[in-house]
Amino acid sequence: MALFPFYNVRKPKQFEHKYIYYDPRKEALEERKLKVKRELGLEITPEEYKPHIKGTFMEGTTHLKKSYMKGDDVRSRMYKSGRLVLFATLLALVLWYLLR
Repeated sequence: MALFPFYNVRKPKQFEHKYIYYDPRKEALEERKLKVKRELGLEITPEEYKPHIKGTFMEGTTHLKKSYMKGDDVRSRMYKSGRLVLFATLLALVLWYLLR
């Protein structure tokens, strides 16, 4: 039993991260500024601009906007993608059969 010391098990050295550029006064000042802006209504909270975000991704992409205008939904796009993969696989199998 001399190979395994059960009573003197060493603890691993703890990691201690010391911030280089940390200024607690500046952080407290920023928090106070944000609090005052919220109280005065100058800062928009995420809940206030969520309705403005909805749909902006689709408006920014032309291919999604076109498919949305056609009436395609997620399921039909997935079906089209699956069909494309199936045809590509079949074409690869036919070419492999003909060229071997």
